[in-house]
Amino acid sequence: MTKAQEIQARLERLGNTEKAQIHQRFFKTGPGEYGEGDIFLGLRVPETRKLAREYQTLSLPEAIKLLQSPIHEARHLALLILVRAYGKGDAALQGQIYYLYLQNTRFINNWDLVDASAEHIVGPWLRRQSKEPLYSLAASELVWDRRIAIMSTFHYIKKGEFDPTIWIAKLLLADQHDLIHKATGWMLREVGKRDLAVEESFLKTHYRRMPKTMLRYAVEKFPEDMRLKYLRGDA
Repeated sequence: MTKAQEIQARLERLGNTEKAQIHQRFFKTGPGEYGEGDIFLGLRVPETRKLAREYQTLSLPEAIKLLQSPIHEARHLALLILVRAYGKGDAALQGQIYYLYLQNTRFINNWDLVDASAEHIVGPWLRRQSKEPLYSLAASELVWDRRIAIMSTFHYIKKGEFDPTIWIAKLLLADQHDLIHKATGWMLREVGKRDLAVEESFLKTHYRRMPKTMLRYAVEKFPEDMRLKYLRGDA
């Protein structure tokens, strides 16, 4: 039994059938839904984070095996381990983790998996490099790639660097997926929390053609009168 198999077997023993059923509904695993066919064991996130600390020295090959598991919590655990390894690693290890991450985005296939990892791996790696990979991700047919593109920019937002978010948000204005609308609106809102003028500059130009969900998320924290003006289309 490989280490990844050993860890997955442990996760299965820790599972909770009742919670698993709740998670499968919450993460839309039914036919035709975005998480169709995903398998949950019913672990809580704090449990998974505790295991990530325990297995933080797991080798990269074994972490990737775990990431390729059909079990959601195994993939989540693998990503938390990779995030910890990236944060503690030297440039060579960080580069390995970044490229392995992008080679396996089809397994980073729900919003919680993207949100727990993209800003901690893709964002930091590209901070002092070309952002071209973000544009490629934003143009991908895979919804998870597109969410990775916008969520990676949270790393820059937290450092007061807003241009990457604005650029990716422009590329995603016509996106058809609700999960992208929510993520993009959320990141624009985070920009506005730090520099309202930057967010408003973007909104003044684009808000009339933004998907309603994206706009609603973007203006959620605005003063009520300002928020309603945007939602009514007369800002």
